[in-house]
Amino acid sequence: MKGAMRITVLFFATLRDVVGARALTLELTDSDATIAQLRRELSARYPAAADNLTVALAAIDEEFAFDHDSFADGAEVAFFPPVSGGAPADRPEIFRLPTEAIDHDEIIAAITTRRTGAVCVFSGMVRGITAKDGHLPETQYLEYEAYKPMALAKMKHVADEIRARWDKVEGIAIIQRIGHLQVGDNTVLCACSAPHRDDGCFEAARYGIDRLKEIVPVWKKEVGQTGETWIEGDYQPTSSDAR
Repeated sequence: MKGAMRITVLFFATLRDVVGARALTLELTDSDATIAQLRRELSARYPAAADNLTVALAAIDEEFAFDHDSFADGAEVAFFPPVSGGAPADRPEIFRLPTEAIDHDEIIAAITTRRTGAVCVFSGMVRGITAKDGHLPETQYLEYEAYKPMALAKMKHVADEIRARWDKVEGIAIIQRIGHLQVGDNTVLCACSAPHRDDGCFEAARYGIDRLKEIVPVWKKEVGQTGETWIEGDYQPTSSDAR
C-alpha cells in the first residue's frame, strides 16, 4: 500500500443499469490495487451488481485487462459484459490488440471446436529488408499504433464478412500487435477454423488479413539507419465498410 489514488470507473449495458450510473470517480487507499480488488470493492458498494461484476470483462485505458492487472492514478477502468451478439461456443471469435507476443498455440486451441478438422493461420512478421517503394531499404524496428475502440469494432466487422461468405467457418481470430516490434517479431495473425480444409478456412484467413489492412485503423512506422517513415495505404472506405 503506497497511498491513495483516484480512478474513473465506467459501466456498460446491464452493469450500468444495476449500478445506476455510467461513470464513477473512486478514491482508493491502495495504489497497488488490482482489477480483482476493484471488483471486490465495487461488489461491496453495490451488492446488487456483485454477480454481474464477477463475470464482467474489464479494461484499463481502453485495453482488455485481467484480474491480476494493476492500474495507475488517473486510470479509466471499464467493466462490461461480452459484446452483444458474441459468438456461441461452437463459433468462437477473438479480437485483440496486444503489446506482447502472440501465442499461436493458444489461439489455435481457442478457435478449435469439437467439429474442427482444419485451422488455417496467417502470421505476419517484421521483415528486415524491403524492396517496395515507400519503405526503407533496411528496417531496424517498427512502431505500431491503433485507434483501439474502432480497431476492435472493425475486426468484428471483418469476422462478420467472413461468416457471410464462408458459412462453414467456425472459429475466427484477428490479432494485431501494437507498440515497439523488432525484426523477426510476429506482428499480426488471422486464423480461421472449419470442419475440413475445403470448407473455406484458407480463403477466409486470406480475406481476413486483406480486409484488416483495408479497414482496421492500425498504422506502422518503419525505423532504419537511414531514417523513419509512416507507411500509409491508399484504400478509401465505402459505405459498405461502415456499420
